[in-house]
Amino acid sequence: MYYYSTQNRGLSVNFQEAVFKSLPDDNGLYFPSEIPKLPRDVLSHLAQLSIEEIGLHMMRPFVAGEIPDVQLQSIVSESVNFELPIKAISDRVSVLELFHGPTWAFKDVGARFLARCMGYFTSKKDLRTHILVATSGDTGGAVAAGFYKVPGVKVTILFPKGKVSVVQQLQLTTWGGNISAIEIDGSFDDCQTLVKQAFLDHDLRKNQHLSSANSINVARFLPQSIYYARICQEFTEQSLVVAVPSGNYGNLTAGLFAKRMGLPIKRFIAATNDNRIVPDYLETGSYVAQPSISTHANAMDVGDPSNFKRMLELFDDDLSAMQEVISGYSLTNDEILSALTDCYQSSGYTADPHGVIGYSALQKGLKEDEQGVFLETAHPVKFANVMAQVNLQNVEFKELSKTLEGKVMSFESLANDFNLLKDYLHSVK
Repeated sequence: MYYYSTQNRGLSVNFQEAVFKSLPDDNGLYFPSEIPKLPRDVLSHLAQLSIEEIGLHMMRPFVAGEIPDVQLQSIVSESVNFELPIKAISDRVSVLELFHGPTWAFKDVGARFLARCMGYFTSKKDLRTHILVATSGDTGGAVAAGFYKVPGVKVTILFPKGKVSVVQQLQLTTWGGNISAIEIDGSFDDCQTLVKQAFLDHDLRKNQHLSSANSINVARFLPQSIYYARICQEFTEQSLVVAVPSGNYGNLTAGLFAKRMGLPIKRFIAATNDNRIVPDYLETGSYVAQPSISTHANAMDVGDPSNFKRMLELFDDDLSAMQEVISGYSLTNDEILSALTDCYQSSGYTADPHGVIGYSALQKGLKEDEQGVFLETAHPVKFANVMAQVNLQNVEFKELSKTLEGKVMSFESLANDFNLLKDYLHSVK
C-alpha cells in the first residue's frame, strides 16, 4: 500500500511517511492507493467477531506490513477498548454512542490509534516529532489524552478564542508535560490555516519534524471506520442509513471508506449546522468555502472542511455518484434547541447538540424500508451551556464535571498571525 496526494496521483509514500508528514508539499491530502474489500468470511460473520478482530482486518491493508500484526492488534485494541453501545430511540432509529472514551468524544478512537502508531515508529527509530493540531473543540482533548507522555512526541494544540466550551478547554489546556496549547484570536478555520501554513513552511520543516493529529492525517481518520462495523454487527439485514454529524468531514469520510470496504451501509446523511458548505454542494454542485459561523454545535463550526478533498477523490469528482450515497442536512441554532427538546420528550434520550442534528435528519429523511442510526459524537456534558438552555442537565453531568474540578488551565495566547506562531514553534524546538 502506498499513499498519493489528492493533488498528484504520481506521488508515492508509505504509511509511516504519510503519518509523520501528514500533509503533502502540494497542499493536497494523502490518499491510499486502494481501498481493499474485507474478506468474505469477515463480512459474513460480523456479529460473531469482536470489534477488535474486525478492526485488525480493516486496518491491516493500510499499514501494509509496516507494523507487525501483533503490535497492530494491540494498537487497534487499545483504540477501541471502551464501550460502543447502540441504543434504540424508536422502532427505526438508534444511536451509536461514541463518547465512552477518556475525553468523552468519538475522536478518542482516531487519536489513540494515531498516538500508538507514532509511538511504535518512534520507538523503533528514535524519531522525534512535533504534533501541531487545530481543534474546534473535541480534537484537542482527545489528542492530548492520546499523546500524553508518548516518548519522542511533543504536541501543540491551537484552539479558537471564545469558541470552545469550558469542558473542552479544560480537557486540552491542563496536561503539561509534552502537551502545550495556544489560544488563537480567530476561528477554527484560522487555526487550521495556520497549521497548514506551518506544514508548508520550508524553514520550519527544515528545523523540526512537524506532523498533525487532525483528520488530515490518514492515521486519524482511517481507524474511525472501525466503529461503523459496530453498527453493521447490530443491523445485518436492514437498509441501513447512518447520519453523521459533520464539521471537517473526517468522520463521514471514514464511513465512506467502511462502505467501500464492504460494510453493508446503504447511504449516509451529512448532518451539520449553519455551516452548510457540503450540503449546499450536494444540492447545487458548487463548493464555496466561507468564513465559519459560530453555532451551538461548535465542533462543527468549519467553513472549509479539509476532508472534502478526500470525498471528491472517492467519487472521482462525480457529483451524481456522491449524491447517490450522501445527502445533506442542517439545522439552525434555534432548530438545534428544538430538536434537543423533541428528542428528549419523544424518547427520553438526551442527545448533544451535534448528535441531535443526526437524530433530526433521520426523523425527517428516513424512508419506510430503512433503518437509521445516528452517531452521538460527544457527551452532552461538554456542551453544558447549550443543554442548560433547554433544561437538559442531570446528575450524570455533575458527576462527570467533578473529574475536571481543580484542574488549572495553562496556555499561550496569540493573534491570528503566522509569523507569531512560527516564532513560538522555533522557541519550543
